Amino acid sequence: MSFRARLTLVAAAAVALAVVLASIVVWLVVRNQMLGQFDKGLRQRAEAIYHDPEGIRLGPSPFTGHVGLDVHRDLLGVGGYIQLVTGGGRTYQSFDERGSLPVSKGALEVAQGKRRAAFVRDTRSAGTTFRVFTMPVQDNLGRTYALQVAQDLGSVVHALQRVKVLLFVIAFGGIAVAVALGLLVSRAALAPVRRLTRATERVRETGDLSERIETTGQDELSRLAGSFNTMLAALEESTRLQRQLVTDASHELRTPLTSLRTNIEVLATEKELAPGDRKKLLADVIEQLGEMTTLIAEVVELARGDKQFDEADDVRLDLVTADAVERASRNRPGVKFTTDLQETVVHGVPSRLERAVGNLLDNAAKWSPADGDVEVVVREGEIVVRDHGPGIDEEDLPHVFDRFYRARSARGMPGSGLGLAIVRQVAEAHGGSVVAERAEGGGTRMTLRLNGARAPNS
Repeated sequence: MSFRARLTLVAAAAVALAVVLASIVVWLVVRNQMLGQFDKGLRQRAEAIYHDPEGIRLGPSPFTGHVGLDVHRDLLGVGGYIQLVTGGGRTYQSFDERGSLPVSKGALEVAQGKRRAAFVRDTRSAGTTFRVFTMPVQDNLGRTYALQVAQDLGSVVHALQRVKVLLFVIAFGGIAVAVALGLLVSRAALAPVRRLTRATERVRETGDLSERIETTGQDELSRLAGSFNTMLAALEESTRLQRQLVTDASHELRTPLTSLRTNIEVLATEKELAPGDRKKLLADVIEQLGEMTTLIAEVVELARGDKQFDEADDVRLDLVTADAVERASRNRPGVKFTTDLQETVVHGVPSRLERAVGNLLDNAAKWSPADGDVEVVVREGEIVVRDHGPGIDEEDLPHVFDRFYRARSARGMPGSGLGLAIVRQVAEAHGGSVVAERAEGGGTRMTLRLNGARAPNS
């Protein structure tokens, strides 16, 4: 069963239940109202008989001679039925009655004085259902009786039957209308879902991540469509970055591969090379292999993204920086590193943080002059690395963290243009950021900020 059919069924069932319950309530209210009016009429007749100026009178019938209840005919009304019950269970009817009503236990209790409250009951006599009102009365001699006034319920039953049929018709009509409206409402309500389904099917068939769904309003389905658009945009951007990474990496690898192939071909020829030339070619090959190894490692680091972030743990950022400074000092003996490392704990992946800090130090050392000084400060989840080199041109500042970006002044220097891009990726993966700026007095200052820093024992 489709979701639309289920939604229609649920809506129709809810409306049907409401209509049925409303019909039952209406029927009960109408029934109680009609019976209430009916009982009120019986009570008024009984009280009119009891409060007749001549009171309750028993005497012989002028027609048959049998003792009966002498009441005025106009007090009985059309179809009225009246009888008097004694404490012994004997009944007296009006002169023109041809039968008697069954004497109930409640009527005997009233006649015997055991029950003083009036009551109403239904009873059947001669195949007819009567509504009987019973109340205690006394004659002129002080004797207690049960006065019963009855009326045929046929008219009320007939009216209630008509009301019941009418309510059944209304209920079934309401259910039919509910089903029709449910279909219309479900069609309108599920329109965004159908658009979302068609969009996902088109994306699946064509692979086109530029597909978007038109959204209007602020309801749940509109927000779902908006979230889907956001997801597609993120996937499209991720795919674009991956393709760009592959394209840029291919471009960057082409040059060292070409040079490496040329040098190897020269070395493989039978032509004799001077020892100095051969040594130089071998050094170039080793250097090019090292550059390619570094480039491939950096491409893998960028492609890996946040996949290893589940390995995060509490990390002493000052100790990580100290280790990175020690390695940089060995690799760059001509550069002096001055440190101010305060104890700071962050939550992150140690290896990735070490890589980011190392890239910042390598970049600062690369641009530092001979015997230059690189200042390194760690405090409150922030690493500041400042060199005293020529600084970054204003036009290059917005792009220094882009992948494979090489400033014009750096194109003759070794490097892949991925080191600072890795720093930014690590910073963002840890909920932080990295910025580069020109330092006062010359040089460049780079600041890596990591969120969630705290004191070591806090």
